[in-house]
Amino acid sequence: MDEGSLSEAGNRSSPDHTHLARRRGRMADEVYDTLLGQLMSLRIVPDSRVTIDALARELGVSQTPIRDALNRMEADGLVVRVPHAGYRIPPQITRERFEDMVDLRLLLEPAAARRAAERASAEQVAALRRMLEEMADLVQGDNHLAYGTFGLRDAAFHDLIAETAGNQLVREALARLHTHVHLFRLVFDTEVTYAAMGEHDEVLAAVAACEPDAAAYAMRRHILLSRDRFRRLFDGGTNDTWVGEEA
Repeated sequence: MDEGSLSEAGNRSSPDHTHLARRRGRMADEVYDTLLGQLMSLRIVPDSRVTIDALARELGVSQTPIRDALNRMEADGLVVRVPHAGYRIPPQITRERFEDMVDLRLLLEPAAARRAAERASAEQVAALRRMLEEMADLVQGDNHLAYGTFGLRDAAFHDLIAETAGNQLVREALARLHTHVHLFRLVFDTEVTYAAMGEHDEVLAAVAACEPDAAAYAMRRHILLSRDRFRRLFDGGTNDTWVGEEA
């Protein structure tokens, strides 16, 4: 068969391959959403082992979308790959780890917001605005999946601020923390999302207005207020609903 025939054969088969790839992608997305909902509701408990075989049996799907979903969850910091043993759910963070995370964020993120306000292009500001609009849509849902997805988008917003600042080392440091994932796993509380939205708006407004001092202040304020919201969990002085409990 000549080169032209091979090309024609490839073109003839490509719709099937594209269709299968889309089906596989949709299935992986559905598995991801299911696992995220279970994780945020503590149906999958912290520090537990997760195996591909067991999930495939439980969800009634093949191993391929399970693997795809778990790979994506690993990138998001939701699971940890254990060599020759599948995956494990990270343990809940300790009070000490929480306070250390806050201290590091206070060192890095206000400076990143300041730099973002100095450097942001119109396209970057528009991207930040679109992200907040997407998060606002999620706030309307009060289920664990919407709450968990909001937590991931929260992390993405902070990452985009760091990207706009142009400091890759800051981005990498924040990504390794997976701070927002850990925090949003602590408690199911939709009030957290409403409060965060208003604070994000203040950060974006300062960045869009090219006001470095205001951006740094707004980011610092957001981190401190977030710290106070989640610190109550460790102090035992909250009426919020812990993930996994019935309201």
